[in-house]
Amino acid sequence: MNRFLLGIVCGIVFGIGDVLLMIPLALPDKRTAMAGAFFDRFAIGLLACVVDMPMPAWAAGLVTGTLISIPSAIVTRKYVPILVIGAAGGAIIGLVRTRLA
Repeated sequence: MNRFLLGIVCGIVFGIGDVLLMIPLALPDKRTAMAGAFFDRFAIGLLACVVDMPMPAWAAGLVTGTLISIPSAIVTRKYVPILVIGAAGGAIIGLVRTRLA
């Protein structure tokens, strides 16, 4: 499969998954928080599939997921859940890229 198309699919799936995790949370502006989370995770999915780094794809996804998650973690001060989900999602998407792209 084309890596760009795979990235779009992975980004949508990861974004929707993260938004579903946010449904039970009580947030002051839930709609904005969910939109931000979706696009943050969409970017991880897309970039984890299309970047070329001199390392295995899972490691490149891990780095990409962590780096993209840092600003959201700083703004929300929810470091552990945001960084862990971003890093794990990036690594998993890197593995998916290895298998499908």
